[in-house]
Amino acid sequence: MSFADKHLGTTMALIVQKYGGTSMGSPERIRSVAARVARFRAQGHQVVVTVSAMSGETNRLIALSKAVSPNPDPRELDVVISTGEQVSIGLLCMALQETGVRARSYTGGQVKILTDSAYSKARILSIDETAIRRDLGQGCVVVVAGFQGVDAQGNITTLGRGGSDTTGVALAAALKADECQIYTDVDGVYTTDPRIVPEARKLDTVTFEEMLEMASLGSKVLQIRAVEFAGKYKVKLRVLSSFQEEGEGTLITVEENSTMEKPVISGIAFNRDEAKITVLGVPDKPGIAFQILGPVADANIDVDMIIQNVGKDGCTDLSFTVGRADLDRAMTLLDGVREQIGAAAVSADKTMCKVSVVGVGMRSHPGVASKMFRALAEEGINIRMIATSEIRISVAIEEKYLELAVRVLHKAFELDSVASSKNISN
Repeated sequence: MSFADKHLGTTMALIVQKYGGTSMGSPERIRSVAARVARFRAQGHQVVVTVSAMSGETNRLIALSKAVSPNPDPRELDVVISTGEQVSIGLLCMALQETGVRARSYTGGQVKILTDSAYSKARILSIDETAIRRDLGQGCVVVVAGFQGVDAQGNITTLGRGGSDTTGVALAAALKADECQIYTDVDGVYTTDPRIVPEARKLDTVTFEEMLEMASLGSKVLQIRAVEFAGKYKVKLRVLSSFQEEGEGTLITVEENSTMEKPVISGIAFNRDEAKITVLGVPDKPGIAFQILGPVADANIDVDMIIQNVGKDGCTDLSFTVGRADLDRAMTLLDGVREQIGAAAVSADKTMCKVSVVGVGMRSHPGVASKMFRALAEEGINIRMIATSEIRISVAIEEKYLELAVRVLHKAFELDSVASSKNISN
């Protein structure tokens, strides 16, 4: 039984497939993608494909833009970097036509993927699926450029790095597709990065909540906005490898797996891209946190962990983490804020990283935090900051301990074993 027959049934299904830059990295790989799409079409399924630019192309276009203008105009930069996907859709349609499959390409603007006007970080507002449904009804495979759309004034916008995932999920939601398949260079979602822990296991299923936490914590398998979109619109989402003919990947589901062997912890996530900012000698009065963090948020800089010390002598210290790429901008902004609020100083630490344990099983199993902290303490790893959610515990530690921490926690929670739902306090 084929993968499509097993998971989509023998009746005609509507499938959205997304292929990343490595999958589209060469003419040979594009032909391989075309052959895979053609097999689904031959089984009677309707297929919509969204693709990224060829591997390395977006970076090349950004570098080219900055060679002309060190600080390129955001609108014009989006015009330039959106061309990578335009090349991909045309080449894939050519490859499909060579196999005898009718195919038609669309840019984001041609489909009318309507976005706001936040260049380089645009959000999708609506999708006009009329043309896609018409072409599907006529037996065509429809190939849509990922990563891009247009605003109400017709300006080209891009969705941010990894935005093709969001395009794929948004198309699946608009079309009410039977499944959205994300093809990448890995064959699913793992308990952690196998390059750090060779014993890491591929997960057959993971909940949207868990995947959302993993994506937000630095997992590169799926873009966080794509997971949010899929969860909101209940899109059936599956991660697969474009380099393997067989394999069922990882299914991302709405409901928790209720089997007795469901692990308490599903995975160990980490993010190297962390920097800590501390505002020292802050007047300890109501509203001071907003005066500091409000301007940071207004500058579209994401803040993660936040710690405020107990006030002493009318002053306190406020620490929080941001992405390293945003650190210089945040520090420049906070220099002005410091003067306004009368703080003593602002300092930065680029040596931080974040490691997290994630699992819906935490809800019903106490003792996860103590097990995590004990495992790190036994290796002499000092915890600098802590943040929690209902299904996640994150710690900030020195980056030099990242890989050790991941290996230790993976072993402590027995994630190399399927039967890892033992008493968490053991």
